[in-house]
Amino acid sequence: MDSSTTPVPPPAVEEKPATTDTPPTQPPAPTPKTDPVPSPAVTDPPTAATPVEEVTPAPVPAPLPASVPAPAPAAAPAPAPATSQKPTPAPAQTVLQQRAVPEPRDKDYQQSLGPALFHTIKQARVLMVGAGGIGCELLKNLVLNGFGEIHVVDLDTIDLSNLNRQFLFRHEHIKKSKAMVAAEVAQKFNPRVKIVPHHANIKDAEFNLRWFRGFTLVLNALDNFEARRHVNRMCLAANVPLIESGTTGFKGQVQVIKKGVTACYDCTAKPVAKSFPVCTIRSTPSQPIHCIVWGKSYLLSEIFGQSEDESTYDHSADADNKEEIEELKKEAEALRLIRESLGTEAFPELLFNKVFNADIVRLLSMEDMWKSRRKPEPLDYATLMGKAAEALASKEEILRDDQRVWSLEENLAVFNDSLDRLSKRLLELKAAHQNASGPEPVITFDKDDEDTLDFVAAAANIRSSIFGIDGKSRFDIKEMAGNIIPAIATTNAIVAGLCVLQSFKVLKGDYNHTKELFLAPSNDRRLIEGTSFQPPNPLCPVCSVFQVSAFVDFMKATLKDLVEDFVKVELGYGDKEFAVSNEIGPLFDPEETENLPKKLSDLGVKADSFLTVTDEDDDDTFVNVVINLEESTNLAQDKPVKGLTIDQDPKIPRKPKTAAPAPETSVVNGSSNTNGKRPLEDKSEVSSSKRARSDDGGDVPEAKKAKISAATDDIILIEDDPSEDATILLDDD
Repeated sequence: MDSSTTPVPPPAVEEKPATTDTPPTQPPAPTPKTDPVPSPAVTDPPTAATPVEEVTPAPVPAPLPASVPAPAPAAAPAPAPATSQKPTPAPAQTVLQQRAVPEPRDKDYQQSLGPALFHTIKQARVLMVGAGGIGCELLKNLVLNGFGEIHVVDLDTIDLSNLNRQFLFRHEHIKKSKAMVAAEVAQKFNPRVKIVPHHANIKDAEFNLRWFRGFTLVLNALDNFEARRHVNRMCLAANVPLIESGTTGFKGQVQVIKKGVTACYDCTAKPVAKSFPVCTIRSTPSQPIHCIVWGKSYLLSEIFGQSEDESTYDHSADADNKEEIEELKKEAEALRLIRESLGTEAFPELLFNKVFNADIVRLLSMEDMWKSRRKPEPLDYATLMGKAAEALASKEEILRDDQRVWSLEENLAVFNDSLDRLSKRLLELKAAHQNASGPEPVITFDKDDEDTLDFVAAAANIRSSIFGIDGKSRFDIKEMAGNIIPAIATTNAIVAGLCVLQSFKVLKGDYNHTKELFLAPSNDRRLIEGTSFQPPNPLCPVCSVFQVSAFVDFMKATLKDLVEDFVKVELGYGDKEFAVSNEIGPLFDPEETENLPKKLSDLGVKADSFLTVTDEDDDDTFVNVVINLEESTNLAQDKPVKGLTIDQDPKIPRKPKTAAPAPETSVVNGSSNTNGKRPLEDKSEVSSSKRARSDDGGDVPEAKKAKISAATDDIILIEDDPSEDATILLDDD
């Protein structure tokens, strides 16, 4: 060994106390046997093992041959490094592998719901109708809760105004199907859930009773009164539970509907839309809403639609307005003639001078009408156009500023521009329809249709200026014409969450613990109020009926087959007097039998439609029977209408008898219990024929009573849906 290595041993010897007492002349071999100090040197990293063997025998070079076997004993502690390095790598790897296995994403969910309900949810087949404000929140909840299969039905497309609250949609989705986009986006939340979108109207024929029967549960997230009633009726007929929901601003409601257990959507009367007197709308407007209704339901319909919206007006004539009603009809006919010039350069001027000049001049000629009213001031198109040059050049800027009340000149610019856009649209629709069948294309008002909204806003404001009524901004007119209460995203989220919580009870069949829930932020005690569900209304025209189904061969079946073979024999009506009708009108009556030989298909009766049988006997009266007609071509030649054996036996319930009122002399707390009404006549004095009583005018149906009452109210009460029926409360002079 080189002498340069001799300085190395002294430090090593200093670290070994046992070797400092040993004379250097003695052989170093015994030292490793008795001294365990070399073990620290061995515990060094393996790269230092070779230098250690060279350094240990270095103190005396001469006895090097004798020390050759010494490394062997020194190597005896070699197992020590193995034990000193803590043999944990293999167990550690096993632990890491166990942690790497992910737990099921729904483990906690299963523990909270319980295995039975968890399995039911996984197997559930759910229908969600509506993919708007509530629908987006509801679909997200259903997907995250793991409902097995979800069908989404919505007819609408995505609009810019939807993006502030319908969180599944983005700007790039505008003009696309709500159902399709909602399904695509929600699928990413839980890929294991099956989502089936339908861009269609829930009232379409494809969504028939058989289709509804295939669902475990139906959830409504609609903003349309008629669609809600349709789904309610279908769920009752299919005996599928329904969860109804709705929001209006900060208020919301959730209701569970189960046939025979709870009240249905139609068990309680809904507010009736206000019917405006036609003379007020067309002749003597006094509020902005009168001018808005005129622009929306009269002018737009007469120019681009079929005719005026009859449901919006009260056309009843009396001695005071009979002459005026006739004049208004002539006025509407003259407007239809102007419609023939649609699309020409002269059309805007012709229309303007007709409705804002000639019609106003005619009204001024009726001097008695203005004795106590401010006289209107007619406008001239050419004169106003001379003042509107600046507005005509900046109509794009005007339209962008929709929260400001426009000037008269600005309204004229928007009126002309929207008229041009709508004219081109209608002409294109008619050109595409030339070789097609069906009704002529029309343009109707839609709050999300910029063209129709601009036209109604401009026309309403121009008319308001004529009658000295304050104008409204385009934004305000959209709310009033579209019957809108601003939607609140958090309200939708709360209501959607309540729907899912109620669905858990429905899936368990625990209807006794379901509640009608109301979101009432004005309540000082609590945000959510819950009441026990209401039982079915025995007088409800929808859920108190007896449901039955029948197979029909529409190529052969006549109305006589239905009446004679099915209603009289299979349903057990026998010699009873009854009537048969559908949603269009009456089909059969004891006094009107001319339709009996006609085929059902010739009478407009289609597959998957409903017929209503009304018992007209006074004694032992059946409740109304609703027949669902399902198509079949495998029936016997002599029996083209056959009842479904899967339905219950036709043990039709009887209508509940109305309790007779107490004698008029009976008074409680100072008031008669007849409520001021004439007591009922003796039964012997009343004709046994219902038709006779109706013709006499003695009995007024409750629905008519409600309508008559509503028509005399001092306020405009419009249904609380953001639909065609309502949401505004306004004073009505």
